[in-house]
Amino acid sequence: MSGSVEVRQFLLRYEGSDPVGTGVPAQRAGQADAPRVSDDQVRRARLAVAAGAIDAQDCALLLDMLGLAPDDDGVNPVQR
Repeated sequence: MSGSVEVRQFLLRYEGSDPVGTGVPAQRAGQADAPRVSDDQVRRARLAVAAGAIDAQDCALLLDMLGLAPDDDGVNPVQR
């Protein structure tokens, strides 16, 4: 089984599927039920991204795309 199929099955199993049946995970109802991302989780996610990046430019791009790079205010978008 390919990796992308396994990820898709995991998301469908644990996040719920789209009511239309497109296979897209359902969006959460609101911010109140979404758990906060801790500083330790951000640190570990950055390490995982860095380990999988090809070079420094790739790492910076991935961190920015995932909201793991601090913005101008020094806040990580993933923690808002």
